Amino acid sequence: MKKKYLLTVLGGTSLVLAACGSNGGENSGNDSEADAGNGEAEESVVVGDDIEGAEELSFWTFAETHAEFFEDAAIRWNDENPDNPIQLTAEVYPFDQMHNNLLLALQSGSEAPDLVDIEIARFPNFLQGDVQLEPLNDLIEGELDQFITERLDIYADGDTYYGAPTHLGATVVYYNMDIMDEAGVDIDTIETWDDYVEAGEQVVENTEVPMTTISTNWYGIWPFVAQRGSDFFNDEGELTLANETNVETLQFVSDLVNEHEIAEITPGEENHSEEFYGFMNGGGAASTIMPLFYMSNFLAEMPDLEGKMEIRPMPVFEESDARTVGMGGTGTSVTSQSENVDLAKDFLYFAKMSEEGNINLWTQLGFDPPRWDVWDTEEIQADSEFYEYFNDDIFDLLLDIREEVEGVNITPNTPDVLDEIDTNVMFNVIREETQSPQEALDQAEESIRPRMEE
Repeated sequence: MKKKYLLTVLGGTSLVLAACGSNGGENSGNDSEADAGNGEAEESVVVGDDIEGAEELSFWTFAETHAEFFEDAAIRWNDENPDNPIQLTAEVYPFDQMHNNLLLALQSGSEAPDLVDIEIARFPNFLQGDVQLEPLNDLIEGELDQFITERLDIYADGDTYYGAPTHLGATVVYYNMDIMDEAGVDIDTIETWDDYVEAGEQVVENTEVPMTTISTNWYGIWPFVAQRGSDFFNDEGELTLANETNVETLQFVSDLVNEHEIAEITPGEENHSEEFYGFMNGGGAASTIMPLFYMSNFLAEMPDLEGKMEIRPMPVFEESDARTVGMGGTGTSVTSQSENVDLAKDFLYFAKMSEEGNINLWTQLGFDPPRWDVWDTEEIQADSEFYEYFNDDIFDLLLDIREEVEGVNITPNTPDVLDEIDTNVMFNVIREETQSPQEALDQAEESIRPRMEE
């Protein structure tokens, strides 16, 4: 394998997407709005260039860890398929630049990669008109019951799947047991959000530490809305941001901070900030509500909490609510411009959709695999740094709630909604208290509707 820097033929392109807005992937809130100026990949790695007769495949991504994951898969593919080797060129670009270049390549009909990562909130942009992504149904049609299909649906148009998910992204509550024990709270008695509020009041009274923090970006509202079966758009793509359930839910979130006073505004505004890492690492809050992919952030950024954190499902508002919501994500697709579509699809299945590929999503990236049939495998259950940091019951928890995973509706205007929430709604309702939830969501709808009609 050798590393080299390559210049793309789309150099100099700067294209602003109509649906640009808040990023919603694994690194959501931490993805920089990168300059799309010079078109140069930050890094390119070529695997298999020393194998005679290897078929060339190209892969674009905005996450270096994803590139490394596919590089490893290419090495394993070549070991296991010596009669059908591949030469994989994996290129890492800044987030916006990669999506902009991809859209231009697909619209122009040339220079798109064979495989590409597309972030969840950007995915609808690539399902408009004549879709230039290859259906993946034939890869998994016999195995759909082994997947949490809410994850596949995010990257689908109707019943046609166009993206391979990177994780389940199950939203959970991370509890600091030093604080909970000091407060005298048994976390296994917290089943409803009313229980959570009551426990939070006990935590504040006994430890003078907030129960949690509330982000002023969309992570501070969307999981709560989705677990109730609501969303910002309905199944027909109609805007439902200001519906009764969403208004009530935003009021609940605001009350955590401003009425019950058991929560604070997240330091740095969101959970991927350096300010929050330092705050949480120092025992600043008793719990935080984030998807399971956030375990990696704990390991990397909050080392002092090792052995202190326990994970539990989300409490519910009503008994019928889901106990988790799949949030964030990236779908990997095969573009129709590939000269080796069948090979690219077979490699994608091998790398990311097969049992082995899903196991590697956990062992290599620390992500909760979207295939539930691997959760109790020996490889998943084997000792790991995540079990050492948290506990060894992570996948027991997932198996318990796998029938309760709520999905979200993604549309071309989802980025507009997320941008309104990040820019205005949470700030005005929770931080400044200058608008009621109804007023803020009504105003957001008024701002978004003209963009939907463009």
